[in-house]
Amino acid sequence: MEFFKEEIKIFKVAILQKRAIHAQIDKNIESIIMAMKEASENQADILLLPECFITGYDLPMSYEKSIADDDRGITQICESAKKYKIGVVLTAFTKGNKQPQNSAFVIDKSGNILMKYSKVHTCDFADEKNVESGKEFKVCDFEGTQLGIMICYDREYPESARILMLKGAEIILVPNDCGSMQPRVSALSTRAYENMVAVAMANPNGDNAGCSCAFSPICWDRNGECVDNTVLLADDKTEGIFYAEFDMEAIRDYRRREMLGNTFRKVEAYSQLLSKEIKEPFIRPGQNELLKQSNFLN
Repeated sequence: MEFFKEEIKIFKVAILQKRAIHAQIDKNIESIIMAMKEASENQADILLLPECFITGYDLPMSYEKSIADDDRGITQICESAKKYKIGVVLTAFTKGNKQPQNSAFVIDKSGNILMKYSKVHTCDFADEKNVESGKEFKVCDFEGTQLGIMICYDREYPESARILMLKGAEIILVPNDCGSMQPRVSALSTRAYENMVAVAMANPNGDNAGCSCAFSPICWDRNGECVDNTVLLADDKTEGIFYAEFDMEAIRDYRRREMLGNTFRKVEAYSQLLSKEIKEPFIRPGQNELLKQSNFLN
């Protein structure tokens, strides 16, 4: 008598560790399409790009140099997604209301845009102070897997991953472009652990950069023994595509039985998280002005 075991759903993320070329949108699009083809040949479900890969993460960014949501480059990528039957997290500076936004589009294997997310935690202490912040975190359904996005500095605030978990995210994908990665990689491992979500991050290669990574939320086995949740940790200098596979059945089983995420939270004690007041030692020049411009203050 034959027994048939249901096939385990493996969600495979292709992570591009490569630096975009400054002000060379056509060449960057060419690099994306080549990476999509290679990732598709390796049976990846989705390609994750570093931050603002189409336009390059070059600051300050002007509204005129940012691209529209219907830009021909985005259309090309959508067509390539359909051609190669692969999803992609496409990143660029896009046109906001009056200023550029740091955005990511989740595109499915049929070339449809499932979601556009714009970076909430813009780096207002530096040249991103002229970038328009996004107003909400979003989750979309990608062939039955719930995906959320954080962009770079979003990672530094636990609330980013927490709200994505509360909205149903199973995997958080993180386009990134920065250096000094050791504490940032550790933070992503923690975001995976505390929210019981998988996390994958793409960062450009280079000195004191790279270190693209992926983490499973599974930190204990069924016997209560600790397991290493590192799925991938690249070096800093290698340019190329790295792959991370997430066993979604194992992750869902873990989320159903363990005690993190949204299990025994005491939300009545969290009211101060919604306070807009900033006190020492966290006061920095220009905070209130930037908050008012972003419409976070009434």
